[in-house]
Amino acid sequence: MQHALSLAARAEALGEVPVGAVVVLEGEIIGEGWNQPITACDPTAHAEVMALRAAAKQQGNYRLPEAELFVTIEPCTMCAGAIIHSRVRRVVFAATEPKAGAVVSNANVFDQEGMNHSVNYRSGVCELEATTQIQAFFKRRRQEAKAARKERQARSSE
Repeated sequence: MQHALSLAARAEALGEVPVGAVVVLEGEIIGEGWNQPITACDPTAHAEVMALRAAAKQQGNYRLPEAELFVTIEPCTMCAGAIIHSRVRRVVFAATEPKAGAVVSNANVFDQEGMNHSVNYRSGVCELEATTQIQAFFKRRRQEAKAARKERQARSSE
């Protein structure tokens, strides 16, 4: 999870929402990713999807049945679906995501009947670090937006 947190910082440095993910197989990282939808102009370039793509390519197989995915924030519906389709064995996420989280916060995708694969999951690993990281990011963005509004107002009143 520590490596995923460092990848989240990488996303933040690019101006992306700080989310990082790693895919681990037999104790070894086989794929990593960080949020890149803005920089890649790709709405599917979430950290989990990027990590799954890298792991699948490294393994030469789109299915990763013995792999574990570690991610700093609870996966969204899209990412939960990708996790199911890749047959990942287990997902460990740090912080819940009350608005878009689809594992425990909202849709509970992994617990839906009729899914063609069952994913084990655990939450709360390094939760404080991940929560602090993402909250600081959004606080800073709100402050920057407020400063930009004030600057525009000052220029328009001149």
